[in-house]
Amino acid sequence: MSELKDYLLEDYKETYAYTAKLWKSGLSSFPPLIITCAITGGNAGKEVNPNLPESLEEQVQQTYDAYKAGASMVHIHRRDPKNPASMTQKSADYREINIEIRKKCPDIIINDTCAGGRIHSNETPEWSPQLLTSIDADPEVASLDISNYCSLMSLPKREPPLFGRDQAIIREMSYAITQTETQKAIDLMKQHGVKPEFECFEMGDIHYINRLVQSGYVDLHNGPHLVQFVFTTGSNWPTAQYMSMVINAVPKGCILGIIAPGAMQFPVLTMAIINGLHVRVGMEDNIYIEKGKKAESNAQFVEKIVRIAKELGRPIATPAQAREMLGLPKPRTW
Repeated sequence: MSELKDYLLEDYKETYAYTAKLWKSGLSSFPPLIITCAITGGNAGKEVNPNLPESLEEQVQQTYDAYKAGASMVHIHRRDPKNPASMTQKSADYREINIEIRKKCPDIIINDTCAGGRIHSNETPEWSPQLLTSIDADPEVASLDISNYCSLMSLPKREPPLFGRDQAIIREMSYAITQTETQKAIDLMKQHGVKPEFECFEMGDIHYINRLVQSGYVDLHNGPHLVQFVFTTGSNWPTAQYMSMVINAVPKGCILGIIAPGAMQFPVLTMAIINGLHVRVGMEDNIYIEKGKKAESNAQFVEKIVRIAKELGRPIATPAQAREMLGLPKPRTW
């Protein structure tokens, strides 16, 4: 494990450091690629792709298949067992799925959704309670959305035997997180030994991460900062120039991953691989494995990004290597 080196972003993002690696050995000496698989998401479900896993058993099995294909981290949105069209609000449900995943995947990094802020939509016009459900389930990593945004999402009717939404809707949703809420979420994660995964959607969010680091509110005691930047319509542009701005703006001591939904997914993630960054795939972000062809499983996405990375010469991180780069201890059990 001690052979791993130069895996922090500042170790290779500077032009001459980057080109020296590339000239000498292509991408083979870049940090092993950490692949995260976001298997389900919290919005659309089987009504858009019948292969999207909703039940506990489906989520566990598809996590295992993605793990065997090369994913070293799984991102979980546990659905409500009584209404799989919605996410659960019970930490016990997250603990249950974490336990079952660990049984099948001894060393995968378990990353539960947390969000951290609050939501209101045209369905529930009051602001929700702060979204911290999964933290009491003690995941190893939890996502924390350092952003404020509005979105429109078209969700189809769930036809029988599916249930939970009996008509098509357009969900107009606003998400917000205040500085106080951010600090509360981080404090709670510290109490539970959970590493924050800071999800950012625009350059202002990167400024916020920098302020958190500069203030000392988040430090390197628990290993490098894990930042995931989401390329999404309405907030940024899926271009090499924009990715370069993100790379240059993140603070020191970072592991930077890239998320890109829909048709732009594999082009943007290929840019990320070439830049030495890390990637997320899975049915939360995309239901099509190629244009017009719905994915059969989450493992298909992992297999495709592994092929791309290997063709480019970039090594794939094992779970053990991903843990070392992220500063995580041995696999957590419950």
